[in-house]
Amino acid sequence: MSAPAALRPYVITRGRARAAYGIALEALLTTRQAPRPLHLNPEERTLLDLCARPTALAETAARLGLPLGLTRVLASDLVVQGLLTVSESVPPEVRLLRDVLAGLRRMT
Repeated sequence: MSAPAALRPYVITRGRARAAYGIALEALLTTRQAPRPLHLNPEERTLLDLCARPTALAETAARLGLPLGLTRVLASDLVVQGLLTVSESVPPEVRLLRDVLAGLRRMT
């Protein structure tokens, strides 16, 4: 990786490698209807555009063409600023999983 390519993620996240707010890969990100500050970098503006409809963090990273960790830091910043909301997925209940497993077994 050349020096400029290695430096770019560092610059985009303003030197941070960890997100202030933990966001799961499958969490859905949605842009809030709020005025956008002028200080947003191009990647943050694009992330907000992508999340006009609920979009998973992993999908957002893929569409941005950025590493997942970098996208998580950017999304976290936008959550802290009140520009993005996070909907964490709720794990399925054990009973539901057992019912699905029983149904699959009946099919064989």
